[in-house]
Amino acid sequence: MTQVHSTAIVDPKAELDGSVAVGPYTVIGPHVKIGANTTVGAHCVIEGRTTIGQDNRIFQFSSLGAVPQDKKYAGEPTELVIGDRNTIREFCTFNLGVPGAGGVTRVGHDNWIMAYTHIAHDCLVGDHTTLANNTTLAGHVELGDWVTIGGLVGIHQFVKIGAHAMVGFATAVSQDVPPFMLVDGNPMAVRGFNLVGLRRRGFSPERLAAVKQMHRLLYRQAKTLDEARAGISELTAEMPDAAAEAALMSDFLSSVTRGIAR
Repeated sequence: MTQVHSTAIVDPKAELDGSVAVGPYTVIGPHVKIGANTTVGAHCVIEGRTTIGQDNRIFQFSSLGAVPQDKKYAGEPTELVIGDRNTIREFCTFNLGVPGAGGVTRVGHDNWIMAYTHIAHDCLVGDHTTLANNTTLAGHVELGDWVTIGGLVGIHQFVKIGAHAMVGFATAVSQDVPPFMLVDGNPMAVRGFNLVGLRRRGFSPERLAAVKQMHRLLYRQAKTLDEARAGISELTAEMPDAAAEAALMSDFLSSVTRGIAR
């Protein structure tokens, strides 16, 4: 049987796996679906068309699936989709999407999301990210896999942060951050590449050397962005062990819309 506290209010139309636990005074709406072994703490509100996967831990006072903070939203049937094995700490707010932009706010798997994090409408959060306290994502932000965001960081709407990048404490992020890079400060600047994080993930010396070379091409050789992109494309032949990293960077740079962090 689903473990629902007697003071919780769960709409009869909600779909909860039998192993879900729901804490005191939590409210769950009619269009919510929650997968196996997920726990929901006290005083949470989960509403809207929200789908939550398996083995998530949702701490007290979180608000998931509320309508987006967008004046154009008029009650359309948009969604919030959360994957598996995420930790969502206290006072987090994740909003539904808005029409015209896919209509889905999506959070992947195995993310560590700390207290007071806000994920606005139509954001796309990958897997294995770490979002420290008071991380704020405006609408349409995209975070790649293994991104690390420091506390008190604000991210401008439509910004993309590439896989394995790290953003330092209290940074205002208004431009796209390429994969692997380390940025911080106000104004934001690239300080290097995320060497410690990549080592922790088991990157080989050859892969680290390729990332270092991409950092040089982008930031240390006074090249234009097009020239740097051409050099990065050539790395596949020069460093075959790092072809995946070069392809990841090339794909990211081809999708930049706000300019990259310098």
